[in-house]
Parts: sequence; C-alpha cells; structure tokens
Amino acid sequence: MTDSVAAGVIDPPRERTPARAPVLIAVLVASAFVMILNETILSVALRDLTRDLGVSTATVQWLTSGFLLTMAVVIPTTGFLLERFTARQVFIASLTLFSLGTLISALAPGFPVLLAGRVVQASGTAVMIPLLMTSIMRLVPPEKRGATMGTISIVIAVAPAIGPTIGGAVLASLGWRWMFWIVLPLSLAALVIGAVWMRLDGETRKMPLDLLSVLLSAVGFGGVLYGLATIGESGSGQHLVAPWIPVVVGFVSIAVFVWRQLVLQRQDRALLDLRPFAIRAFVVALVLAALLFICLLGAAAILLPLYLQTVLNTGTFLSGLAVLPGGLVLGLLGRPVGHLFDKFGARPLVIPGAAAMAVSLWLFAILGPDSPLAAVIAVHILLMTGLGLMMTPLMTESLSSLPDHLYSHGSAILATLQQVAGAFGTAVFVSVASVASANAAGTPDAAGLHTAFMVAGGVGVVAFLVSLLVRRPARPAVPEAEAEPERTPEVAQA
Repeated sequence: MTDSVAAGVIDPPRERTPARAPVLIAVLVASAFVMILNETILSVALRDLTRDLGVSTATVQWLTSGFLLTMAVVIPTTGFLLERFTARQVFIASLTLFSLGTLISALAPGFPVLLAGRVVQASGTAVMIPLLMTSIMRLVPPEKRGATMGTISIVIAVAPAIGPTIGGAVLASLGWRWMFWIVLPLSLAALVIGAVWMRLDGETRKMPLDLLSVLLSAVGFGGVLYGLATIGESGSGQHLVAPWIPVVVGFVSIAVFVWRQLVLQRQDRALLDLRPFAIRAFVVALVLAALLFICLLGAAAILLPLYLQTVLNTGTFLSGLAVLPGGLVLGLLGRPVGHLFDKFGARPLVIPGAAAMAVSLWLFAILGPDSPLAAVIAVHILLMTGLGLMMTPLMTESLSSLPDHLYSHGSAILATLQQVAGAFGTAVFVSVASVASANAAGTPDAAGLHTAFMVAGGVGVVAFLVSLLVRRPARPAVPEAEAEPERTPEVAQA
C-alpha cells in the first residue's frame, strides 16, 4: 500500500505545466522574499526606535516578537483559507494586508500604531509561504519540484539572514521609517502584477469557518510561542506571568485543537486537516525539518553570535561578516541540491546533511576562547552545508508525499512547525547557556555556551538517526481513468 493510498486518496493525473507558471512562481517568490525579509529588518533599529518612540528595550522588542507571534497564530488557518478561496484571492489579500501594514508602520506616530502595523504585516506574511509551497506543488511536475523548491529554501533561509544587513544599511543613511517606505512600492508592484497574472486552476470548497478551532489555534500556538520566546529572553524575571504558564495553556489548547480537528475531519470541514500525519514520508520529513530549524535558529542564529561576541570578543560588524560565508553557502546550495533531489531522491542528500550538521555542532562545543576566527567560520560553513543538503529535500519530500487536496494543509503544518521549532530551539539553548554559565548574573559565558552547543550536538545526533528512516517512496503510475474520490463540496475554478 502506498502512502497516498494509505491517506485514503489517490492523486488525480496532473495536467501539463501552464505556460505562465514561471511568471507566477517568480511573482510568488519575489513577494515572499520581500515579506520574509521584513521579519528581521527591524532588529538593528531597536536602539533607535527605543529613543525615538520613548519606550523601553523590552517593549520595543515586541515589534519583532509580535510579528513572529502573529505569524504563529495565523499560519494554522492557512490550510482552510487556501481550500476555501482561490489562489488569486489569497494572494491579493496577503499582499494587501502586508502593504497596508507597511503603510501604517511608515506613518506610525508612536509605538502602539507601529506595533499594530507590524501585526497587520505579519497577517499577510503568514499566508504567503503556504501559498507559495501549495502553488509550486500544483504548477510544477514532480520531476522538477526539487529545483523549484530549492528557490523557496533560499527565500526562507537567506531573507531573514540578510534582513539585519539591509536594515543596517538603510539606518546608516536614512531614518527607520525608510525601512517601510522602501518596501512599500515593492509590495504594491507585486500586488498589481499578481492581480493581473495570478490565475491558478484548482478547487475551492464552500465550507464554514469553525470559530472554536480558530480560537483554540490562536491560544494554543500563540501561547506556546509566547512562552518559549519569554523563556529565551535575557533578563527574565520582569515578566507579568511565569513563562511556563502560557506554554502549558498553549499545549493544552493544542491538544483540544487536535481533538476537534479529528472530529471535524469526519465531516470534511476541519480548519487544519491532520490526515498528512497518516503518511509516513510526510511525518519523517516533518520531524527532520523540526530538528533542522531547532538547530538553524537556536544554534546558528542565536548561540553562534553569542559565542563570537562574548567569548571571542568580536564586534557586531565582524560577527556579521563571520557568518556571511555560511549564509551564502546555504543560499547557493538551494537549486543545485534541488536538482540532485530530482535525480536521486532525498535519502542520499539528507543523511550526509544530517551527519554534517551533527559533526559541526559538536565541533562548536569544543571551540574555546583561544579558537581562531577562521576555524569558527569553517565550522559554520560545514553546518550551513549540512542544512543546505537537508532543507530543500525535506520540504519537497514532505509535500510530494501528499495527495493534491492536502497540499495546502501540509504546507500550513510545515510552516507552523518551523515557527514552533525555531522558538523552542532558541528558548532551550539560551536557557541552557544561561543556567550553565559560571557568572552569578546568568549571562551566557564560555562554559554556558559550551554546554548549550553540546545539547545542540545531541539534537544533531538525533537528526542523523532519524535521517536513516528517509526513503524515496515509489509512486506507481495512476491510470488516466482514476480520479480523486468525490468530496461533495462545490468546486470552482481559481
């Protein structure tokens, strides 16, 4: 029995790729890049914003944390949105929200309005990545998906990495408002082009929105992300509630949310369809993707800069330059690895990638105050190479194992997990580094970072063991006469 059959649905035959597919994909990728870039572009402007808006550093940090938290709340609903509305409608709504949020932020007279603008921006951004993944699965034939997904991996990995660099360049010569004024015409141009060109054949279903599921999703994923972000913040102890309270409330809400989706699935009206979890290839790729993002965001994006600045005493500028080669390697590997996936499948790429990730994390654990900067850069390049070998195959493998009508829900599950895994990795590694540090203040030092990298190395070993379970599924040819079982809801052309 194949994975698709196990899910209870057989993929219908796929039509030839539309001639306009490259244009549609280019518009989607460009839009996603601009929107994801916006996640981190403000990180270098926090000091200026603190001064200009007259708020504390802890308060102004919510311009970034609130953005990510909003995405965690909205993303689980995108499976429903992509099934209920056409791709064109979702695209226009996404870019409209993002453009409106950008305009509000640029004109904001104070912190509350600026935060509101960021929340509106995030609401539009949250829909774009699942829309991009779902559209590629429907536009690109299976034998070419790896290379195209490689482009998405560049967007997901590189855009947040260069956000602070671009933000710093803008801030050096212009005010922080120009970070929004420069982005606004780009988003408006993408909106106009997409409104004209975005025509994607597909199905929509007239299904009611389950408000209780939306509430449970918001409390669940929002609570977990808020709690984990709070745990990972430095200088804890100033929080209104203990960090574990929203985490516990969040997990309980997620458990109830899962139960309700299983009930609603029997009526084919779940907010987030959980049937992808019945497919082995999807689950294995999903677990590996979670471990990957724990290490990417928790170790590479948080622990390494802390090590460079607190142990090696490098400045902010030099720290940014030190991680640039690895970031470029990760971006450059996207499409070549995608082509290799199309030829050889995921297993020959994911297993050595997981091994490189585990080895590099353990190498970071043995580095000390006397380690040369060149050695740190070399190990970081090895880490990014391992992540690059894994990212594209895992995204492609997970979604390719699903039948067509579950693409939107699978991409929503994958995107949600990325947010949760990144927050979890950040919270755990920063907490371990703080607790294991020798100083009384709990500020991460060499001893604490050594322990945190050892924990990250343990995660790498687990990822390597899980990678051994990856296999390329044999997808038998489906006769032309076979089609997807009748699903009763109305069908419309997107």
